[in-house]
Amino acid sequence: MSGILALPPYASTSSSRLHALYSDISRQKYSNPTSYHSNVEWWRKTLELIVSSGLQADTNSRLVLHAGARLMERVRVDGVGKPLALGAVIAELLASKALVPRSKFLDAKESIYDAGWLPGRIAAFVVGKPLWWALEQMGIVGEEGVLGGSSSRKDSVWWGEYLFVALVERAGEGVLERQARKMGGVGERLYSFDGFRQEFGEVLQMDGALAEGDAMVLLRFLERDKKAVLFDKEIVKFLVDDPSAPREINAADRGILELRVAVQNLHAQVDGLQHKMDELSECIILHRQFPNKRVYIRCTLKATAALQQKRKPVALSHLRLRKQLEDLLSKRLGSLDNLESTLLRVEAAAGDIEIMKSYESSTATLQAILAHPSLQKDSIEATMEALAEVNADAKEVDEAVRIGADVAIGVGDGIDDMELENELRGLVLEAEKEKEDEAKEKEAMAVKARLERVPQVPNEVQSPTTEATRSKVAEI
Repeated sequence: MSGILALPPYASTSSSRLHALYSDISRQKYSNPTSYHSNVEWWRKTLELIVSSGLQADTNSRLVLHAGARLMERVRVDGVGKPLALGAVIAELLASKALVPRSKFLDAKESIYDAGWLPGRIAAFVVGKPLWWALEQMGIVGEEGVLGGSSSRKDSVWWGEYLFVALVERAGEGVLERQARKMGGVGERLYSFDGFRQEFGEVLQMDGALAEGDAMVLLRFLERDKKAVLFDKEIVKFLVDDPSAPREINAADRGILELRVAVQNLHAQVDGLQHKMDELSECIILHRQFPNKRVYIRCTLKATAALQQKRKPVALSHLRLRKQLEDLLSKRLGSLDNLESTLLRVEAAAGDIEIMKSYESSTATLQAILAHPSLQKDSIEATMEALAEVNADAKEVDEAVRIGADVAIGVGDGIDDMELENELRGLVLEAEKEKEDEAKEKEAMAVKARLERVPQVPNEVQSPTTEATRSKVAEI
């Protein structure tokens, strides 16, 4: 219970609000649609978190909602009780395709993204009909329904296994991103079913392998809805974005996968042998240096202890077992080297086949393009000759148009360059004379202004100098 209450939806919800969420919300669909959709959305987020966080009881699935009595008990809150709204919420989420029945998801032939795809049971009741009527038909509400009565027969109508589409999509994208980061040779695209579970457990934040049911759901989604893998219950093959690549699991794929599995098994055997040797003893190595060789004397703690207790046969048994493990480990390492070398050569050959198929496809495409009539030698020569003729004609037309325009406006008729230069020189002199006249006029106006500011004196006392100055100004 503490795990459920620690989820963000519960931590940020008041007690009064929680009582409202746990009550029957079905009739709010039409009486208070805003509150109804808000409540459904709260439950959607909560149920998604419960599933993705692994907080469901008795299951380690991170994609499948197990709706039933255990879920009711799992989300029960002290002081609030069990959620009477779950039946209506699940029906609404099914109608909106946020939830999909697990069995129908796995069995469906068409993609969940097809416009006409809806789970049959919900489509038969919900589409085009009021929700309350649909819930009554399904036995979720009404006088004898789970939300309104005590009929044990109808308590379990809405129970079942459902997939959250958003969680499946998120996990699918995570698988494809992880695979894209490690995509290498042909062998890197092949997995056994158990190998797939082990490789992509981290996508759903699992400590180990994916749950078997989650792996089946993911592979079905990636194969049918994303067109990214092929799966035949034993082999998983990731496809590449290459139209020429084979869209099948062939004998070569099976052989490569068998080699990869054998190599992985040998690695596990080697690790196991080494672990047994480490458990059996901790080697004490006495080193003596000789001119041409080194001698290592190995013994074990268990053998040493046996010798200290004067149990020589036991000590010899420990040493003999260790020797046998060392011999077996040496053989397994030799086999592992051979298998890994073989696997590399096989993967390289398979990669060469794909490269050659790409070459063949490219060659065929290029041949088809070159076979076009427009690219035949005679056609090319004729086209280029016609282009040259057209360019020559265009050049002649352009010259004719330009000459005709010059004649029409009289450009260049009887024009003497010397005459133009003389006219230009005259214009320059005229401009300079105008500038000089303007300067003289400005100087006269300045003198006049200064005289006007001089105080007037009677004529009888005017000096000859003043008279002379006035006369000069008048002359100017």
